[in-house]
Amino acid sequence: MGITSAWAISAHADAFIAELAPRMLPLIDADRNDQLTQARWSRWSENPLPDHRTWCTGTAGAAVREAVDDFHRLTFGEHIQEMYGGSSPDDDFWLVRDVWERGEDPDRMFLSIQNKDYAIASFLHAVGPRRAALLPGWCGNFLLTSAEVQQTLPRVEQALTFTSDERRAAQERDWIAYLPDEESVLDGPLRQWRQAAEVGLGLCGVALTIY
Repeated sequence: MGITSAWAISAHADAFIAELAPRMLPLIDADRNDQLTQARWSRWSENPLPDHRTWCTGTAGAAVREAVDDFHRLTFGEHIQEMYGGSSPDDDFWLVRDVWERGEDPDRMFLSIQNKDYAIASFLHAVGPRRAALLPGWCGNFLLTSAEVQQTLPRVEQALTFTSDERRAAQERDWIAYLPDEESVLDGPLRQWRQAAEVGLGLCGVALTIY
């Protein structure tokens, strides 16, 4: 069975962020505080993965294959998957209608949809654990008020601003094959952060796997 992944960052007024917080923040906390997830983060931080082009070659040993599987489990976000649809048959919440379409500017939101691929995994591999640790939330999932967007912008700029050599290296680690008009995972998040900070909006980031 194939999969489709989506990573989106949408901008919203603080009133909507407050409305969404009771649903979303417990899911982020549950993923972040899971002991297995914390152990996986520690292993990735201490031993970042090698070039992704080596993962499926005959030279990749068992340790590398195990580390890659560990990394994908880290970036999956088991609990946040509830954000796509309701948490029960009686809950008619739908992320597309109830969050993305309610953004202040849906046409300019950052959205990376990948078929048989994982946008957030490619992003985290591209930036590496040191830069990823500067980002708020957990593995691409966050819910921030306008004040928190302002507070976190310097750290996000530090994480996602590159010298020419650093950018070249990050682009080589980003394995997504982009369409001509598709925004890179290295560009979209910082653009969205700066735009939200400029106009005083909050942000909702959600990374999902849709089966």
